[in-house]
Amino acid sequence: MSGTSEGPAPAADLDRSAVTESDTDMAPSAVRPCRTEPPAYRSAFTAAPLAMAVVDAEGTVVSANDTLGALFGTPPQALTGRAAAELVDLAADTRAWRAYREVLCGSRARLRCTRRLKRPDGEFLWAQVTVEPLAGAASGLLLSVADISARHELQARLRHLQMHDPVTRLPNRALFFERLTAALEPESYAGGTGRIGLCYLDLDGFKAVNDTLGHRAGDRLLAAVGERLTRCAEEAAPPRTGAGTPLVARLGGDEFALLVEGSTGTDQLADLAESALAALREPVDLAGRHLSVTASVGVVERHAAGTTPTALMQAADTTLYWAKADGKARWTLFDPERNAHRMTRQALAATLRPAIDRGEFALEYQPLVGMEDGRLRGVEALIRWKHPQFGVLAPNRFIALAEEDGSIVPLGRWVLRTACEQARRWQLDRPDEPPIFVSVNVAVRQVWDSDLVADVARTLAETGLAPELLQLELTESAVMGSAGRPLQALKALSDMGVHIAIDDFGTGYSNLAYLSRLPVSVLKLDGSFVRGFQYDARGAERDGEDESANPADEVIVEAMVQLAHRLGLTVTAECVETSDQATRLRRIGCDTGQGWLYSRPVPPDRISELLVQAVAGRP
Repeated sequence: MSGTSEGPAPAADLDRSAVTESDTDMAPSAVRPCRTEPPAYRSAFTAAPLAMAVVDAEGTVVSANDTLGALFGTPPQALTGRAAAELVDLAADTRAWRAYREVLCGSRARLRCTRRLKRPDGEFLWAQVTVEPLAGAASGLLLSVADISARHELQARLRHLQMHDPVTRLPNRALFFERLTAALEPESYAGGTGRIGLCYLDLDGFKAVNDTLGHRAGDRLLAAVGERLTRCAEEAAPPRTGAGTPLVARLGGDEFALLVEGSTGTDQLADLAESALAALREPVDLAGRHLSVTASVGVVERHAAGTTPTALMQAADTTLYWAKADGKARWTLFDPERNAHRMTRQALAATLRPAIDRGEFALEYQPLVGMEDGRLRGVEALIRWKHPQFGVLAPNRFIALAEEDGSIVPLGRWVLRTACEQARRWQLDRPDEPPIFVSVNVAVRQVWDSDLVADVARTLAETGLAPELLQLELTESAVMGSAGRPLQALKALSDMGVHIAIDDFGTGYSNLAYLSRLPVSVLKLDGSFVRGFQYDARGAERDGEDESANPADEVIVEAMVQLAHRLGLTVTAECVETSDQATRLRRIGCDTGQGWLYSRPVPPDRISELLVQAVAGRP
């Protein structure tokens, strides 16, 4: 039998060719081996149950005992004269070979390593090889070989159990990350495509299976999913490319991963995701019940260089979330731009509450102008976030975040107070002129999570602003669905003298009968209707105008204005941008207009200038 490196060792065998730290001690002095073992050792040497041989300074076997001969399947005399390194395959491992040469020359005290050896009959064994000086006064080196195949097999079995999921028999999270980490090492992808792909899969509604059919049925379903994904991976292995089969792993719960090393591009990953979804759609027989299952898949494909396991898994997890949010039962490809938007959103959410305390918000005001005389009647307060990193942000970038985390309540209080203080300041600056009102947007969560009535009453009392100079705007969907506490709050505010306006009216499904019973005084028509006023008198669209223009919008607006007036409400038209639109809205009967024709949102000092112009007769 001779040493060989034929046949790869299993991935679980971590100690192959290992040279232990305790066996790399430097020898205090050079060893001077000889070609014959001392007679004092011959009896013990020959009868020892451990396979041994004496080696000279050139690395040649001087003598071998019967146990070593039996291990190698040959008479011990036949081993004499053989190179020890060849016998136990030391040259096949660079580190072991270097350590062995150092022992030969006396600069290292001992070598101990693990080798995989091939018997003459073709069977393999795992052996622990030790090379060290002969004890006592004798000269020479002693080579010992211990068969540790049984121990190694036990270790391999234990590792397999540790690294595999007991339900699906697939690699578990630990082994998956071990493989992923190795795949991202430069030596792993050098010479290949240099790319890596991942399909991160989560079953849709799996909890319902456990809840209704029991965990045993859930485990059978997971096992069936594992088998189908394994089949998809085997079928997806590109023929004659040298690329391996994608690794299928269960990461925990109902989450699975398909890792593609040396991927050829997003098309390959997309095909793999499609085949996985198709395979899972086939009904699974669970104790006589045929159950169909769907999944959501996040797909990531990129260059291996420069990425890390953490970054890859974060991208996959994010993309899986997108697939769930987009409707489930689908795969979604990672989009860097969408991810950047998500990261920005998270950054804004994390700094929103502290930004209120730091005073990073400011208000701008957009005029509300009387359609008949063009005079400034009021302003709408519009919040801006002066973010230190992202610049000035409009409300659509952060209001939804504020509503989600509840910071809309303190933010809304700040807006209310600041707007009322500013309206009162304008009134005091021009005591002889008719005061203008200020309109403030209110989220429904402000009604539910705070005492809005008390907040408004306290703010009006502290700022000295009259209630009729404050208008609160709520969206149509919020007002139309008002009941219980929200409706009571609106009625209390109306009784106080505060005006209530429905913002973006016409975009929802209005209950017109309910509208007549709400404490509303103003309807603000959504700008989409006003943009439809882009047709000439014959109903033809003018060149260069908005493609969304619709001649029917004017008819709808006219009907809504007439209805509002019948109910005793005033009407404000949003997004008025041209004089032609203003003319038509005035003819229809709109009371006030708001839009770029009159002014964009401006700082409060600019409103003061507009008030001076109005006094001078220049609206």
